[in-house]
Amino acid sequence: MTLAPAKHLPEFFIGKVPVHPHMAFKMDDDKIAAAFHKSSRKTLNFIPPSVQNGEVIVRPSIDIIRAGSQRWNTTAVGYFLGKKPYFHHLNEFVRSIWPAVREVKARSNGFFFFQFESVAAMEEVIEGGPWLYLGQPIVLQKWEPGMVLRKLKHTEVPIWIKLRHLPVELWTSKGLSTVASGIGRPLYPDVITRACTRLDFARVCVMLNVNSKIPKHVIL
Repeated sequence: MTLAPAKHLPEFFIGKVPVHPHMAFKMDDDKIAAAFHKSSRKTLNFIPPSVQNGEVIVRPSIDIIRAGSQRWNTTAVGYFLGKKPYFHHLNEFVRSIWPAVREVKARSNGFFFFQFESVAAMEEVIEGGPWLYLGQPIVLQKWEPGMVLRKLKHTEVPIWIKLRHLPVELWTSKGLSTVASGIGRPLYPDVITRACTRLDFARVCVMLNVNSKIPKHVIL
């Protein structure tokens, strides 16, 4: 039997790397793999995992976790008790009330990441809550390594209320507590109410049961 000479096969290119259809792709002479391994874009390294009982296990070192956590140490994580808000509207809103916000990120599961300019700025916002957006409370907490992003089941929510037509003699801790108790369980007034520098209304944070109905007014 006589073998016919091989016909000239067309040459293909991936980028600038020639690829021949009859090429046997071995690691030693795989020009595509070699080009990627030598690429100037390569910034990651292979760190061998371990295998136990057929399961592949990777073990990030403490140093890796500490270094990676530095990027997020000024971050607060939050979610809304109601409907997930539109990202761009929320982004504009938080930047208007939290000037120290550097960046806002979102995940599809309803969690938002608020990165601040400093740890102090982040803690000030968390401690200054509760915060509302379009009447919806946001559950806000400091980001921690290994944090599990899971929404909790809430039976009570904090909200801010305004007490109008309040006699000035009731602008005390006991007076505000008495009146605000007609709405919910009082927590604390805002800074302006505490200083009595705005007397049109008192602003108080109260805790409400999620199933309770907020009265429009109380009789004093």
